[in-house]
Amino acid sequence: IFSAMVERRMELDTIAIGAAISALERGGEWETALHFFNLMLHRKVDLDTVTFSSAISVCGKGCEWEKALQMITLMTLREVSLDTVAFNSALSAFEKGSQWEKALQFLSLVVQSRAESDTVTFSAVMSACEKGGKWEKALQLWSVMEGIGVKLGTITFNATISACEKCGKWEQALQLFCVISQSNVRLDTITFNAAISACGKGG
Repeated sequence: IFSAMVERRMELDTIAIGAAISALERGGEWETALHFFNLMLHRKVDLDTVTFSSAISVCGKGCEWEKALQMITLMTLREVSLDTVAFNSALSAFEKGSQWEKALQFLSLVVQSRAESDTVTFSAVMSACEKGGKWEKALQLWSVMEGIGVKLGTITFNATISACEKCGKWEQALQLFCVISQSNVRLDTITFNAAISACGKGG
């Protein structure tokens, strides 16, 4: 449908473009989604925050973190508002691309700009640190979260425990599990699995 609209050079608004990109993303057609987005850029369509965020999310699915970074830069140049969804989508792309340094650098910019961030924001960076074997960095993010008022939740706890467990730091993983057990944070299957795996590595 959208291909036909493009071929006939029919007017496409941001709602239709965003819907097309999201539909292609859900169908696993991330390359086609990015091609469609680039086509809209070439046609100088006035794209909004939602459309850019959808495209950045597609970059994450395709592990195209460089393109995600380019889109963030383009949003800034076009003076398109950056929201939490855009930030989180970019960080997810860094995480999937195993770019823990880029993730930390980008998070630093988000925090310094006082932009709104949430649990998902930090969990993506923690997961990137996990993949990079940087469990200390993941743990340090706790204090950053507390400093800017982002609540520590199940997702962030799990990401940190997994980072410690996969880096062979079973004692730290079990200490974190004890902290979570004594808090009001809900424990889930991932929490227990990470703790059990840590016990196995500790003998």
